[in-house]
Amino acid sequence: MFPQPNRGKSSLFSGFIPTSQKQRHYLLKGIFWQNQGTIKYLLFLSCLVISITNLYPASAHKVEVAGDVGGTIHIEPNDNPRAGEPSQAWFALTRRGGRVIPLSQCNCQLAVYAEPYAAGEPALLEPELKPVSAERYKGIPGAEVVFPKPGIYELQLNGKPLSGARFKPFEFKFEVTVAGGSTQENTRNIRDVNGDLGEGESQKLPTWAIALPIFGFIAILVVALRGTRGGSGE
Repeated sequence: MFPQPNRGKSSLFSGFIPTSQKQRHYLLKGIFWQNQGTIKYLLFLSCLVISITNLYPASAHKVEVAGDVGGTIHIEPNDNPRAGEPSQAWFALTRRGGRVIPLSQCNCQLAVYAEPYAAGEPALLEPELKPVSAERYKGIPGAEVVFPKPGIYELQLNGKPLSGARFKPFEFKFEVTVAGGSTQENTRNIRDVNGDLGEGESQKLPTWAIALPIFGFIAILVVALRGTRGGSGE
């Protein structure tokens, strides 16, 4: 004798298969809301990536710290100097605690080197520092710099306290990338002042090249979810 097949509704998978339209409705609704959360999360990540990408090309103020002194450099315009054009550079010097160090309290010297350079090589430029007021800072060191050619430069700022000032001697080194001037072709792979090809920051992808694959992935995911929902409703 052989066991008779169970023709009732108590099979092994009967508890997992929705038998009524109402059960299928709630099952699909649960799947939809669960996947909707995933889609919202992916959209949030996409927006975050795009916002970071948009901010990335814009250079922020560069900050260095030496001993008890912090130094911030900013170069007008917008930290994007161009070769052959005057650029205003200023240095916000602060002691630990946030107190500003004006040029009147600092014996400061500025030297500009073309990258790469050898130790002991004389500076390419030595701009004269003058007190300037910028943003919330007053009387801080500033100088007008004209970079001769596109490329990468290093700005070295050395300082010692004058009589009455209390801070440790410092030396800051700021790397600055100079683009071609208005009469020169501004390419991503620029030749530096020593004739070498600068490739450090030449491979930046545009925003659309990063955002397009993300939105494509989201579109594929949405289509796949709709296909799954349609197949489950049959």
